[in-house]
Parts: sequence; structure tokens; C-alpha cells
Amino acid sequence: MTSTAPDRDQRDLGVQPLDTLMNELVIDNHELVEASTEQLTHKQVQKARKGRRLTKNIQMKVKNAIEKALLARGEERSFVLTDLFNYRA
Repeated sequence: MTSTAPDRDQRDLGVQPLDTLMNELVIDNHELVEASTEQLTHKQVQKARKGRRLTKNIQMKVKNAIEKALLARGEERSFVLTDLFNYRA
């Protein structure tokens, strides 16, 4: 019988900088999903915030959505993936 603990350690990477940023900017998961034009789901945002390893494609959707959410508030900001995630896809 094999253990899944090593797999879990590689997938769960702890709370990400994205979570801190969203808390500071007072952006909730729903606002991010609504801002997205790329079919971003609430589940994907939750996984992104809590440190579940995501593909680069999903990371880009999250990055684009947070930029669009801020733009809707009248604040133009650009992020790189390392601003939001502390691992590489």
C-alpha cells in the first residue's frame, strides 16, 4: 500500500500571497469570479488562495481576474505570478 502524504505535500503549499493581497484589497472570491472573463470558478479561486498547486493556465486566469477587479474599481495595477503565488507551475 502506498502513502499519499508525499503527493499531498507537493500539492498543498500553504496560504499564498494572493490570499493576503485579496484580504488587504477587500476582494472576495465572488468578486474575482465575477471580474473574470475566462471562466474562473469559485473552487479554483479557493484552491489558489489556500495553496493548492494550480496549472499556469489557472494561475493566469486568477492574475487577470484580480487585475480586472481592480480596474473596475478604478485602480490599474499589474501583477506577475510571483506576486500572487510562492511556487512555479
